[in-house]
Amino acid sequence: MNMIENLIIRPETPADHKAAELMTMRSFWNKYRPGCTEHFLIRIIRESEDYLPEISRIAELDGKIVGAVYFTRAWIVDGDVRHEIATFGPLAVEPTMEGNDIGGALMRETIKLTKEAGIKAIALMGEPNYYPRFGFKRGAEYGITDAWGNTFDALMILPLNDDLSDIKGKLIENPDFEKLEDEKSLEQINKEFPAYRKVKVQEGFMQIFEQHLGVVEAIDGDEYMVRYWELLIPAKLSEELGYPPSVGSDVKFIWDHKGVSKITQVFRNLLEG
Repeated sequence: MNMIENLIIRPETPADHKAAELMTMRSFWNKYRPGCTEHFLIRIIRESEDYLPEISRIAELDGKIVGAVYFTRAWIVDGDVRHEIATFGPLAVEPTMEGNDIGGALMRETIKLTKEAGIKAIALMGEPNYYPRFGFKRGAEYGITDAWGNTFDALMILPLNDDLSDIKGKLIENPDFEKLEDEKSLEQINKEFPAYRKVKVQEGFMQIFEQHLGVVEAIDGDEYMVRYWELLIPAKLSEELGYPPSVGSDVKFIWDHKGVSKITQVFRNLLEG
């Protein structure tokens, strides 16, 4: 990946709040559900007594916020024994700036800050193919589960000032996160931002890991121009694709920032006729 030389990693200020929320909204839009909740989550975190602003950071490029990560306290609980650690999320990157190691720069800086703060470990629920590059491993390797005793690839742990050999139990996150269930508040907050198109790929929970959603805007031979936010990305068809898209088709694609991007699926937006 290309690292941007003049990228600034710094603490967030109140003047950054709205721009950081919009960038985060764009970063997660239609990724796990039609629309997203991560911009709402940022507001919940900022108001929480468990927010760790001294560790959280934003990324700025030429006066524009292009990335952000927010940390809060979390706990590993085993019966009556509680170990305080940290968790983070969302980690957001401006979608048109992907491929420039902005997320990596934020992670490296905040991992260093978390370790310097004397915090034992960082836990997260996140993309299992992304975070291991920073040293995260599956929680199951440390005997750590979610609050209900389950373990899965997305639950990951990074030991920092403790090897965790004497720590096991359930990951308990900030109870303020439950405020995300307030759909009315989310709807009200969304009125403050642009009305982006919502897309539903499938019934139930969506996980668009390592792929993106776009719309075919033009076709030139075997090259398809896919609209992704303000960008037009040239792409070819994946060999596994059942039938080719037409202009206006919703598609899922793999964005190769250095090589040939590939359309992997043509789908119908379930929110439209």
